[in-house]
Amino acid sequence: MSYLSADILILGAGPAGITTAMFLAKAGIQPLVVDKAVFPRDKVCGDALSGKVVDVLKKLDERILHQLELEPMQVGSYGVTFIAPNLKTLRVPFRAKNEQSKTAPGFIAKRIDFDDFLVRFAKEQYNIEVKEETELTEFEYRDNHWHCSDKKKSLTIKAKLVLVADGAQSVFARHVAGIEVEPEHYCAGIRAYYTGVKNMDKENFIELFFLDELLPGYLWIFPLPNNQANVGLGVRSDKISKRKMNLKELLPAVINQYPQLKERFADAKLEGTIKGFGLPLGSKKRKISGDGYLLTGDAASLIDPFTGEGIGNAMFSGMFAAQQAVACLKQNDFSVKFITDYDKKVYTRLWRELSLSRRMQQMVTVPWLFNFIVNKATSNKALQETISCMFTDLDLRKKLRQPKFYFDLLFR
Repeated sequence: MSYLSADILILGAGPAGITTAMFLAKAGIQPLVVDKAVFPRDKVCGDALSGKVVDVLKKLDERILHQLELEPMQVGSYGVTFIAPNLKTLRVPFRAKNEQSKTAPGFIAKRIDFDDFLVRFAKEQYNIEVKEETELTEFEYRDNHWHCSDKKKSLTIKAKLVLVADGAQSVFARHVAGIEVEPEHYCAGIRAYYTGVKNMDKENFIELFFLDELLPGYLWIFPLPNNQANVGLGVRSDKISKRKMNLKELLPAVINQYPQLKERFADAKLEGTIKGFGLPLGSKKRKISGDGYLLTGDAASLIDPFTGEGIGNAMFSGMFAAQQAVACLKQNDFSVKFITDYDKKVYTRLWRELSLSRRMQQMVTVPWLFNFIVNKATSNKALQETISCMFTDLDLRKKLRQPKFYFDLLFR
């Protein structure tokens, strides 16, 4: 039996965990990070890195962003194309035309590459210790410390504070924090890599197809380097159960069903296999802290219920977790009463957006309404700009909840 001790233990070295670790190191605190995998390792995901990722990296260390831009494993993405159930399209740039910046507003990179990039940067520039091939599954809280062990009890780590960043399947989140899988607030997804998909966007816009048989989910096509594309489906779990859907069978069926997709995939080649994953949606508030622990990222169920974005929210929660950890160490207080300020910070930053995305998710279950908005927007530049701004301006996004928004669409 091996014993280790650390003030702060981070479970998971994905974007949430490694972001937390680097913010802590920046504050002069060296955490211990463990991960069950050996990097580089694959993570089934849509692979999109939103403007939130860019924002967090700027706050953390702009060297990371500059280095990321030089990496051949990524492409800069400048917007999203929505395809309504009637197959009308709406291109929405991530950035206003008059906004000048040398950095792309978003990126797309395979998680096997992006996560490894962050881990290497953390090790080399911040001296972060990452114990790979280390999966902790047994947790006991006593004498104001967590005692965390692997399944064989060959390793135990004692820590004052555990920052939980080990993803959607987190044992700690499920069995200690009591986070339940609720089908209405959970999404199942599949991801496939293709080469040779035709007519990819020249500005690397991501594409979201809101097709009738998938609502309130969608099919996506995200461009990648080397003529590759990340292609997948995401559908809410309660809908999958009700409709008895098999997503792995549905993906090629949908591609062949729609001529617009069938033609684009005529010469495409599937690379590897179609893989599935779970998405715990942030469509309801949850308790994400307790005595001596904080949940971050997917372990805290912070995925956007409309867009499926998770990496940006994960990294924001990692930043707030680091801030709370610094405060806990300074006050030597790791109690649930003191630590709950973390919940407030996370939801102050993210809840308006998550709750509005939940409303938008509900809206797209009404195909005619989605078709109507896209139809109007394709011929109305002012409306196009309004929808574009909704990605960064929550007050504008809130308009989608107001009857006046639709009245103006009808009569102006």
